[in-house]
Amino acid sequence: MQKVGTIQSLWRYPVKGMAGESLAQCAANGEGLQGDRTWAVQDRARQEIQSCKFRPALLQCRARQRLNTRGELSGQVDVTFPDGSVLGSDAVPVHQQLSDLLGHASSLQTLRPFADDPGFYRRYKADPDTWLRELKATFAREPGEPLPDLDNLPPDMQEFVSVPGSFFLVSRLHILTSASLRHMQQINSAADWHVERFRPNLMIDTLPGMAGLVEQTWIGKRMRIGNLSIHCTGTAPRCGAVTRAQGELGSDTGILRSIVHAAEQNLGIYGSIEGAGLLQVGDEVWVE
Repeated sequence: MQKVGTIQSLWRYPVKGMAGESLAQCAANGEGLQGDRTWAVQDRARQEIQSCKFRPALLQCRARQRLNTRGELSGQVDVTFPDGSVLGSDAVPVHQQLSDLLGHASSLQTLRPFADDPGFYRRYKADPDTWLRELKATFAREPGEPLPDLDNLPPDMQEFVSVPGSFFLVSRLHILTSASLRHMQQINSAADWHVERFRPNLMIDTLPGMAGLVEQTWIGKRMRIGNLSIHCTGTAPRCGAVTRAQGELGSDTGILRSIVHAAEQNLGIYGSIEGAGLLQVGDEVWVE
């Protein structure tokens, strides 16, 4: 194993599509970081779970897990809206405030077992083709720019908006490195390559001398952090969400243009965790 850096920051996103919270440490296992994507917004008319791909205004909200007196997850989350107001997932007005923000009748929903209600995770399909055109549109490509291969999605990804039984789109762990952000900053110095635009769980501060899109070279390899083994499974193709305004970050379409043309559409990688343990800022990161 070779040391590649240390954990610079840890992020979890209690509500799918919303801005998340930075943590000093977090328990993790095969389901991902504890408390990550435990809630999501459902479009009531479509009966479909939504993400910031389809409802970019979600990025204007920030969600935090609510802890009990022992510092454990309470099962509820608190959402800070763009006007500064804070409503909990157990507050009756939260559904109407989300509906007003998004312009669609919406409800805040928690995870439920897939076996109990498989339809809860199913895509809305008005007809056999519209759903795919809608999905392609979220990638916000300009004429002549390539798309990921969305015409040959696995059957589950065609049928469901997330991994069944979860609110994760592809993988339960997303990894990004400081080397990649520096590389993209050099390519497009006018853009703000702030880590929150890209919604990683693990932001790794790579060792001096490591340059370029280094995590792309880890695909198929295993990462070791403490007693956790992480299989680096695939690239993370980028959609229009990275261009959207969120918090103090303004909109910037040039970010996506740079990723499409200089990084083969990808920034960061996906991973799957084997075992269980505690991840902490400052932990050493090793790769095969």
